[in-house]
Amino acid sequence: MPTAAAPRTTTHRAPAPRARATVRPASVALLLASLGLAAALLHQSVSGWAPTSGEVVPASEVDGVVTAADGLLRDGATVADDELPGIASLDEDLLEALRAASEEAAGDGLVLVVNSGWRSAEYQEQLLAEAVATYGSRAEAERWVATAETSPHVSGDAVDIGPTDAAYWLGRHGADHGLCQVYGNEPWHFELRPEAVDEGCPPSFADPTEDPRMQG
Repeated sequence: MPTAAAPRTTTHRAPAPRARATVRPASVALLLASLGLAAALLHQSVSGWAPTSGEVVPASEVDGVVTAADGLLRDGATVADDELPGIASLDEDLLEALRAASEEAAGDGLVLVVNSGWRSAEYQEQLLAEAVATYGSRAEAERWVATAETSPHVSGDAVDIGPTDAAYWLGRHGADHGLCQVYGNEPWHFELRPEAVDEGCPPSFADPTEDPRMQG
């Protein structure tokens, strides 16, 4: 009688372990160095890039952050804060007229705050870049912000007065001190016109683009 065959057994072998990748310190160092070089080149490319005329860019990419040395004023600054370059660098006659007007305004319970006075050329160009970004074109921006070459702020011959009630007060009483609003679209912007004491302020321009001084 034939002998029954023994049942076949199947042996399951565990898969051989995969070889673990070996990360060599030299390779890591090389990778980090490559990334560092790429980052440095990118930074150099961005910081050295200059916008072409008419491009809309954030002001921070043009000149960076301005400081008090550029004429940036703290909130609530007045003509009495002559330790600030934005006040101290104003034309002496303009500053004297503003101080006299401020004393008169104080008698009416108002404080003439100087929101902006003298500005460095760099500060002015940054403001112009911001205006281009806001209004979408250089032509529209120049209705509000002059170039560094033409701005009376850069020459120390203009101030922006706030708050609104103080600017309104100076608009009505400024001529007594030779202070006049120059632009219809900027009721806060004042310049010295000494003849206004006797003759009154001349008609204002609709905006800076109508001012012959801005054509330079």
